[in-house]
Amino acid sequence: MIHLQKISSLERPELAPYRSLKRSAEHAKLGIFIVEGDKVLHRLLDSEFTVVSVLLLEARLAEFEPKLRARPEKDIAVFVCERPVMDELVGFEIYQGVLAIGKIPELRSLEKILAGSPRPYFFAAMDGLSNAENIGVLVRNCVAFGVSALIAGETCSSPFLRRSVRNSMGAIFKLPVLELNQRRAEFHEAQIKKQSGPLETRPAETLAQTLRELSARGIRCFAAHPHTDKKVLSQADFTGDCCIVFGSEGQGISPAVLAACDEAVAIPMANEVDSLNVSAAAAVFLYEVNRQRTGGGPNAA
Repeated sequence: MIHLQKISSLERPELAPYRSLKRSAEHAKLGIFIVEGDKVLHRLLDSEFTVVSVLLLEARLAEFEPKLRARPEKDIAVFVCERPVMDELVGFEIYQGVLAIGKIPELRSLEKILAGSPRPYFFAAMDGLSNAENIGVLVRNCVAFGVSALIAGETCSSPFLRRSVRNSMGAIFKLPVLELNQRRAEFHEAQIKKQSGPLETRPAETLAQTLRELSARGIRCFAAHPHTDKKVLSQADFTGDCCIVFGSEGQGISPAVLAACDEAVAIPMANEVDSLNVSAAAAVFLYEVNRQRTGGGPNAA
């Protein structure tokens, strides 16, 4: 059910998240994310994610109204306005005239990720990634090449940042994410407070710890690491359970995370180029895993 409202004022409290598009920390505390663009909104409406509200140019309403009315939520606020109002509201011109607010899904545990993933496991992990656009493209690559879940290390930015969601082109709605960040720590603190009896402090979860747990379960963890002379991509066997770990844009994979991986693998490069942008490297690695699993196998022509 939708609650349609035409707006001419910017002062409504419900519009506050739209007025603070660049203040992602506020959105994270509220457990929400911002969607912008028609394709991404269509994919949100096709997903199982909860839709809180939508802000549209009035001329765009007819395109989205059937999907909005088909949503299971009891009440979705749909705000419509003319372009000058929206441009003033968000502080810059929204070319497509489409914005929305969705709810970040409940935190998943590693056990839930494993239980919901097909075998052989195919996971990806991020260590220290801070660039929202790179994270969004990496998410899109993961979905394109069949990754079952993404593990976001405790030093990573959230894949639910506005620019990450936008650059994923809505692929984030199809990819389970295990977040090992402050949001997860706050979640555990809240859960502990709900328990009766003596409280036991839960140790902080890190990507290195999670990778060691995956390895103990027989899931081989591969570091996408350009500075190795031991193995190149075509020599690695990705046909079994595996997790591919990608490092930060500037520093690569941290020493602790690298030590937790089972082996490091490099993309062979020419002309003294020593690394690729992380989203480009991810596309190469994930393509190779997918190729091997669809009949190519390691070292196949």
